[in-house]
Amino acid sequence: MLGRKTRIVLDTNVLYAGLYSSKGASYRVLQAIEEGKIRIVISTTLLFEYEDILKRNQAVLDLSNHEIEKILDYFCMRSEHQKIYFLWRPMLPDPKDDHLLELAIASGTKLIVTYNTKDFKGAETFGVKPLTEEIL
Repeated sequence: MLGRKTRIVLDTNVLYAGLYSSKGASYRVLQAIEEGKIRIVISTTLLFEYEDILKRNQAVLDLSNHEIEKILDYFCMRSEHQKIYFLWRPMLPDPKDDHLLELAIASGTKLIVTYNTKDFKGAETFGVKPLTEEIL
């Protein structure tokens, strides 16, 4: 279980799932962020990925553009922002996830919360552990 002040990198698939349904573990991750139990670390690249996925799926999520902007603003306000100066590519089986590993490395964050833990093979080389959201 994650403790107070735990810092995580939140994969887009967990954000999407938490907004899609209020009945699962992903929603509990979002609640833990709101309650201050965990803090997410974000980069510009990750924020743009959040925006892209939410806007591509806004009909399924039943969100307006304004609501998506408010969600993104909220995440910006509640997150630690990290610049990434060094790239470690290619490192992971799915190159689309390399930016998440680079964010974790740059910020010293040890946990990436994701549905796709298999896509983060090699992250342990940097002391980063991929976890599913069921740990909450």
